[in-house]
Amino acid sequence: MNYNVRGENIEVTPALREYVEKKLGKLERYFENTPDANVNVNLKVNNAKDHRIEVTVPMPQLVLRGEESHEDMYAAIDLVTDKLERQIRKFKTKVNRKLREKGSTKTMFNGGTGTATAVQEAEDEDYELVRTKRFDLKPMDSEEAILQMNMLGHNFFVFTNAETNTTNVVYRRKDGKYGIIEPN
Repeated sequence: MNYNVRGENIEVTPALREYVEKKLGKLERYFENTPDANVNVNLKVNNAKDHRIEVTVPMPQLVLRGEESHEDMYAAIDLVTDKLERQIRKFKTKVNRKLREKGSTKTMFNGGTGTATAVQEAEDEDYELVRTKRFDLKPMDSEEAILQMNMLGHNFFVFTNAETNTTNVVYRRKDGKYGIIEPN
């Protein structure tokens, strides 16, 4: 894995970079082959008591993403590593179970790592789809889509972008601003 560590309002010292790489490097044990992924790490300091870390690991089958904040940057790194490990164990269980059901011997993840209780918790968790909605996508620009989303009181809105004629999603971010998801 290749690490891209940047800092906002904080200098990324060699010791901090080494700690990030050491902690996130432990995630490699969950994969059969070391993934060729660029790990994007963003370290932020907003004030003396708010150290935030955001980690994104884009891979072909999944995107791992974790965000944590703490008074201590090293503690925040530990927390985000734990969060990413939980995501991997959860995804690992589901993927390997589906592959076994299809009769495939191929696995994406190593079989022996992780605790049995964590794997059992992931197996017990079931995603229940309770509603399906169908609607026509009206061509509009992103500003109109944001207005529609706000009028409906939703956190996201799916629409056809009038300029590109592709399906897009606008959403409200945690900071109150808006984002858009576009296909490649």
